[in-house]
Amino acid sequence: MDGPRLRTVNKAVAPFDLNRFPAKFVDTFAREIVYMMATKQAMSLEGNEWEQIFANCVGADWKPSNVGLDDVVLDNCCWGAKTVFSGSKDISKQKNVRLVSGRNSPTFSFGVDRITSEDPAVIGRMILDIWNERVSGVRRIFKFVRTVVLVKAKDFTEYLIFELDTVRYDHELYFFKWNKNNNLEGYEKETDIHKFTWQPSGSQFTIIEKIPENRTHIKVKKPELIDKEKLLKMVEFDSSWYTIVR
Repeated sequence: MDGPRLRTVNKAVAPFDLNRFPAKFVDTFAREIVYMMATKQAMSLEGNEWEQIFANCVGADWKPSNVGLDDVVLDNCCWGAKTVFSGSKDISKQKNVRLVSGRNSPTFSFGVDRITSEDPAVIGRMILDIWNERVSGVRRIFKFVRTVVLVKAKDFTEYLIFELDTVRYDHELYFFKWNKNNNLEGYEKETDIHKFTWQPSGSQFTIIEKIPENRTHIKVKKPELIDKEKLLKMVEFDSSWYTIVR
């Protein structure tokens, strides 16, 4: 059902609909990737690099944040950016991803010391409360808060890209239990689907997300690596480019 029509309210509009990227998005992304493969001796694509590439692709600003939920900003919308390697030989068949989503410490936030001896439901609620407070803090500033995920093939020639709304989680919809490694796992009560993992050692919080059907799947041609000496010659590198500071 559509929302009610109101006379005096101006509804905020996102820069673009979820997973409907701007027209030049794929072309800009492919240029960035090919450039990286052509200039890096050992190809890699980590979080900060993906944040900058995504910001360039959508015409946004890159503003690294301690919270990690608003690293890319465009008008009333912000994104946290995540990268993961595909766990499937055929990236198109990847159905889920595990997203590391911060360090949630009940000891720091709630003063709880003996974690694994506590009721898992109590610790699970604390973990979600910490996450929810972060999300609420960002949503006080931005109308639209999203997570943009880059799934990478091992050889960096294929990618899946998709967005998710960054949301709060109601602890009453999940049950929690300790696994054999003493990590806390959260499951949806309605479906028994594994949704969260939290590790007491390091306090790492992971959210398991389903990849939407309308994700963007991109293949790129691997370029020849640019020869280092040729590149230095191209930019006319010589001893005038550096000084020894004593």
